[in-house]
Amino acid sequence: MQLGFSTWGMPTVPIDAIVRHLSSLGFDGVELTVLSHHTTALEKLDDNERRRIPKLLADHNLQLPAIAGHVSLMDDDSASHAANLERLKRTIDLALDWATADGPPVIDTTAGGQPEDWETKLDMLVERIQEAADYGHSQGVTIAIEPHVGSIIDTPERMLEVIKRVGSAAVGVNFDISHFNVMGIGIEESVSAMAPHARHTHVKDERGTVPDFEFLIPGEGEFDYVTYLKSMQRHGYTGFITAEISNMVQRRTPYYPLEVATQTYDVLAKAFTDAGIERG
Repeated sequence: MQLGFSTWGMPTVPIDAIVRHLSSLGFDGVELTVLSHHTTALEKLDDNERRRIPKLLADHNLQLPAIAGHVSLMDDDSASHAANLERLKRTIDLALDWATADGPPVIDTTAGGQPEDWETKLDMLVERIQEAADYGHSQGVTIAIEPHVGSIIDTPERMLEVIKRVGSAAVGVNFDISHFNVMGIGIEESVSAMAPHARHTHVKDERGTVPDFEFLIPGEGEFDYVTYLKSMQRHGYTGFITAEISNMVQRRTPYYPLEVATQTYDVLAKAFTDAGIERG
């Protein structure tokens, strides 16, 4: 396994500063976020940036395991859904531009919706994921769906049901265990269900359970990273463990994203060592 950091928590930091800092800390890779309020927003990436960024990463020995291109797949308005799907397809195209000899990065997205939509809108969800998966499959790009507390896919069981119904090799899981942790689901239970389907991961820290919970910076909360890493290894996961800093943390005043990345690296690198797991 390797250690990564998502630029989800660095929306206003220039990409050059991000890459220099993460590389200097010792991260193995970075997940780039291309949402509209980020410095690497999809619409800001002209031809020059699409060529320059992969070279920048290579020059700093950082891999690109994933691109965060979150859109909702559950919008009831047909025009809004069409726009969301088109944006997801353009993000898939970007993954092709940034492919390496190991293949393109996976595209991470949530599904959207609400837990109470499950009974009435499951068919729509499956149909829409299949539509995105068909395009991903045609381009050789995997879409990793992230189960998320408060969304239509909020439990391991629901994620497994969606994977079964969609039935596409182009669809996997972006396994962010924090969303299961705050629902009171144990590490072994969620890892045993999700690790075999995980194409990428997120970790953060947290305290409490739904509805009284908060996401935190690694090292501030209750999460047992050592047990988690050992469980992931035991269940055969060999990819990136990527830290993500939540919007809850980003709303703090002041918020210093580079310092947060430093703390995150220190905590997670130590967890790898304490777990006896060599990165790489």
